[in-house]
Amino acid sequence: MKRVFEKVRPDSRIIIGYSASLLLLLIVYIVTLYSNRELKHRTAMVEHTYKTIFDLETLLSTVKDAETGVRGYALTHDTDFLAPYINSRPEADSIHKELLVLTKDNPVQQQRLGELRAVIKKRFEIFALGLNYYKNGATDTSYKLRAAQLESKRVMDKLRRGIAFMQKEENHLLAERDIALKSKFSSINTITIVSLLLTLLLVLIGFVTYTGENKARKIALQNIKEYQDQLGKRIDELNKANTQLLQMRSMEKFAATGRIARTIAHEVRNPLTNINLAAGQLKNDILPADENINYLFDVIDRNSNRINKLISDLLISTKFSELNFSSTTASKLLDETLYLAKDRIDLNKVKVEKDYKAHSSINIDFEKMKIAFLNIIINAIEAMEPESGILKISTKKEGSNCIITIADNGVGMDEVSLSKLFEPYFTNKPNGNGLGLANTQNIIFNHKGIISVTSEVGKGTMFIITLEEA
Repeated sequence: MKRVFEKVRPDSRIIIGYSASLLLLLIVYIVTLYSNRELKHRTAMVEHTYKTIFDLETLLSTVKDAETGVRGYALTHDTDFLAPYINSRPEADSIHKELLVLTKDNPVQQQRLGELRAVIKKRFEIFALGLNYYKNGATDTSYKLRAAQLESKRVMDKLRRGIAFMQKEENHLLAERDIALKSKFSSINTITIVSLLLTLLLVLIGFVTYTGENKARKIALQNIKEYQDQLGKRIDELNKANTQLLQMRSMEKFAATGRIARTIAHEVRNPLTNINLAAGQLKNDILPADENINYLFDVIDRNSNRINKLISDLLISTKFSELNFSSTTASKLLDETLYLAKDRIDLNKVKVEKDYKAHSSINIDFEKMKIAFLNIIINAIEAMEPESGILKISTKKEGSNCIITIADNGVGMDEVSLSKLFEPYFTNKPNGNGLGLANTQNIIFNHKGIISVTSEVGKGTMFIITLEEA
């Protein structure tokens, strides 16, 4: 092989090497364009499936809201409770139409949606019949109302099973599409890396062969530089696509957490409302009551309010909210946040090291962002040993972005804790509620920013926040 290579003229070697490099560069460029298109297409398919699953959950929740309104009216005869029932029918029809559009390429799901529409229609007919019975003075012991309630339960069970089956099919599709997306991304990376290595090898051969000739060497170096620049751009594009994919998954996880939070809130608040109504009715029925009974009613009321507040806090930490934007600098934001944490910093004798290199403006909701950074700083202080803690805060500019890092030399986190860090109610603190960092992530996402964390047990943790400059 070596003899064959030596028989080829140097000029021919260079031409062959550069031609092969150009061909591989063209292949990398084509693969990059194709991969970006495929990633975009498959990502859209994954988002489409998530939307379908979310709409199915919303459809079931809407029918449940109607049931809750009818039940509240049956218990209290207060027409205000009928508002969810009145609004739920058009909302259910709207969601059903949207699902028909989303599943237009799936005849089986279209047929199931037709069956679900008939079940939902039957369900609302039973609601109307039950309301008519209640308005005419019927009680739960009446034969007709009892029959309607049994039919209502049968229809509702059928609706739940139908939606659960469709969600199962969609989740199966989601799993297949996610596997296909990962496989495609892995294949593209492999092809790109191999092509890059081969290209660099051929460029190196051309460079070594041409070092003896000054003029030709300069041309070769110039060509190599151009090729490397183009390869670098292609690699940067792939890295950006990978970063966007990871950020999209983080957003999807955040959105899924929000959906779960809303479902939990709905499922908890319904029985909680019934408990409050029953307790209030019971309290009125046994008046006058002695001090011990009043104390028990107070216990019920306090704990009911506490549960309701926990639900409200969870919803706040997982939903997008309105922001009051104003222009400021990252250094001003961090300095005011550090001032809020000054007592804790002084109490634990933490050393603060600041390195502000970004001085351009950012548009943020100043008060909400202070809450977000205060949560991170307080967690850092609590993770460090008193008198030996070092809190490092820095800012820098990258393109049109402002990068803020907050690092400590505390106990750090293992991989399990790191993967669950932004999940609601996850905490390693004895008295923590686990919503601080979930709220922080929510605020950062509200500002279209990015938050990431690196940590090592025994060495510390570093938060990296990326915000767009004004």
